Amino acid sequence: MTDQIDQALLDILRRNARTPTAALARRLGISRTTLQGRIERLERQGHIRGYTLLESPDDDLVRAHVSIVITPRYSQKVERDLKMLPELRELHAVSGASDLIALLGASTTENINRAIDDIGQLEGVERTVSAIILSTRFRKGS
Repeated sequence: MTDQIDQALLDILRRNARTPTAALARRLGISRTTLQGRIERLERQGHIRGYTLLESPDDDLVRAHVSIVITPRYSQKVERDLKMLPELRELHAVSGASDLIALLGASTTENINRAIDDIGQLEGVERTVSAIILSTRFRKGS
């Protein structure tokens, strides 16, 4: 269970996860030791699940959306296999004609093409439809 201070802490971290602990403690009106204890508790409770590098989509010179149709009962295997692709940036379960949409990113069109071919060869993938992203017109938060 979280209280108002926990919620305020999580709100600050959502906006800037790199906020120094001294600044967090000062903004929340608590000591750094108390703050560290709260962070550790929020980690144990699963509110903070880890720390990771999120690469900027702008680092990828070429990006593509790939709609994927999966053979029934293969979804978990296909998802596991897709997570192993270095070009995979995001994977979304969707409604409609496709089961998944993958966002791929790479430095060259050859790498994107290879990744799309690799997806099509996965056991349990029936069909893919891909679209290379030509330009991004709008990205919220950028």
